[in-house]
Amino acid sequence: MGKGLWWIMGFTIPVINQIHHKSADNERSPKRLLTSMVWMEQPGKGELPGKTGLQKPSVSSFSEKKEGWKAGNPGQLSLSHSRRYIGALGARVICDNIPGLVNKQRQLCQRYPDIMQSVGEGAKEWIRECQHQFRHHRWNCSTLDRDHTVFGRVMLRSSREAAFVYAISSAGVVYAITRACSQGDLKVCSCDPLKRGRSKDERGEFDWGGCSDNINYGIRFAKAFVDAKEKKVKDARALMNLHNNRCGRMDLLAGNVRFSKKGDYLRKKYNGAIQVTMNQDGTGFTVANKNFRKPTKTDLVYFENSPDYCVMDKSAGSLGTAGRVCNKVSRGTDGCEVMCCGQGYDTTRVTRVTKCECKFHWCCAVRCKECEDTVDVHTCKAPKRAEWLDQT
Repeated sequence: MGKGLWWIMGFTIPVINQIHHKSADNERSPKRLLTSMVWMEQPGKGELPGKTGLQKPSVSSFSEKKEGWKAGNPGQLSLSHSRRYIGALGARVICDNIPGLVNKQRQLCQRYPDIMQSVGEGAKEWIRECQHQFRHHRWNCSTLDRDHTVFGRVMLRSSREAAFVYAISSAGVVYAITRACSQGDLKVCSCDPLKRGRSKDERGEFDWGGCSDNINYGIRFAKAFVDAKEKKVKDARALMNLHNNRCGRMDLLAGNVRFSKKGDYLRKKYNGAIQVTMNQDGTGFTVANKNFRKPTKTDLVYFENSPDYCVMDKSAGSLGTAGRVCNKVSRGTDGCEVMCCGQGYDTTRVTRVTKCECKFHWCCAVRCKECEDTVDVHTCKAPKRAEWLDQT
């Protein structure tokens, strides 16, 4: 197992790269990609059984030609038009070419292309949040170019890092769909239908105002789509992934706050993740160390210890810390002693140009001077151990 979230990247990375010219080596322009796609309307399949409020989106006619391109930038699609082009012209082509999807995921992908586009946009956000949370650690949520697994072999190990990625990606899917519903980007959902009109609580009656987030729709769709792959295989890793997926979704129930707050919350869950083993009947977990408490539904769980991530080890998915910037005076995880694993560090003196002495001028501009300062940058040395050569 361990490949249950690659569908997000399978849709996000190639599609967003093609549409927005993010990839330097992409030989096919968005215009050529779009003209090569043929829309085939899907039959009535891919429903979420027993769930209401998930209707098949209507398919608009696409007479737009040049209108889809941003003014002044003919090589880039606007967000609304890129969503519609992908949804109407390329749903089957794109979904059929995403590696690793199970049938239910492929059907939902084809049926709800606008939702998948929202998921793709949200994926970039949770990857950034993951990298922000671990920016001062040896493992820093690095992504790999031209690797469909995005994070490489590190995700094949049932470690606490894998647990965190599954949880934050699941939370990110819910967050992206919920936000798209509230912003009116999706035809199949809008504001929370349960938070309209008059209601009351212990303080009395009140009227709902504004647009409340339809988080229940986001959770339902994310559960149906994300968990479909794990439910296809009955093994220990699938059970671990399902648990951590659910943990990420449950976190979103806490309220309407910025996704960075969710990242902070899951980062604390990572610190307190519980190592487990499968129970005898294969339906749940038992704690690996009897001195620790049993995991709850809101705890991240993992099976295997993590590598130290000090040296490059392709088999373990470790990129090593050689070349990473460290803090000479810090005693934390970003300190040179910890970050560089005792291998030492190099110091380079660099000159930086920054904005300074900024002043507001009426009306309405801020003008700054450019100031130069010289700073020392410390980077970890490559290990000199002979075994490092064997691992690379």
